[in-house]
Amino acid sequence: MLDSDLAILYGVETKVVLQGVRRNKEWFPPDFMFLMSPQEVMVLMSQSVTLKGRGGGRTRPCAFTEQGVAMLSTVLR
Repeated sequence: MLDSDLAILYGVETKVVLQGVRRNKEWFPPDFMFLMSPQEVMVLMSQSVTLKGRGGGRTRPCAFTEQGVAMLSTVLR
């Protein structure tokens, strides 16, 4: 799940999601989330109408695994 999707789900800005991750790095092992490569972003944009409509972010999106979403939930709540 992308950081922007999680921000919408939790009713916060994307930067709040990323701040939560930065402030709690010990809770997020490297395999719980990853920064998407420029190629992955381009493929995602070409396949997804919803991503195109969200405006251009200045940073590449982070993708969270199921375990990463669970950890993020504990950090944001």
